[in-house]
Amino acid sequence: MNHELLLSLPPMKPAEINKKWNELQQRIADEFEGEKPDIKVMLFLIGVQELGQGPKKFSKRQKEELMHIATCKLFSMLGFYELEGLDQDGWPHWKLVKTIPNYTLLEQEMVMKSLMISYFEEVGLVD
Repeated sequence: MNHELLLSLPPMKPAEINKKWNELQQRIADEFEGEKPDIKVMLFLIGVQELGQGPKKFSKRQKEELMHIATCKLFSMLGFYELEGLDQDGWPHWKLVKTIPNYTLLEQEMVMKSLMISYFEEVGLVD
């Protein structure tokens, strides 16, 4: 895995990331009285949170944009993106400021899980 990235992530081993990820998934499932969410559902939830307009119906395109917002927000925690501002509809727009390394699929998954855990810790949903 990229050493620069490892230095900027909370120091967690893959087993710890997976344990915390499972706990986070269960917490979200309990909160919404549903199944354990996968990474895409978690990205959608983060996107809705970052949009800040509350729950509502979103088009397929808007759902994709929400997932992009979430990805940018998560990678901004590592300095890859910066918030440029909001458009006239209140949707955030991000600017890539540093190239994201090419990760293997497993590395991508671990990085995303770790960032999501950190995000939900920051918003106070998990310890």
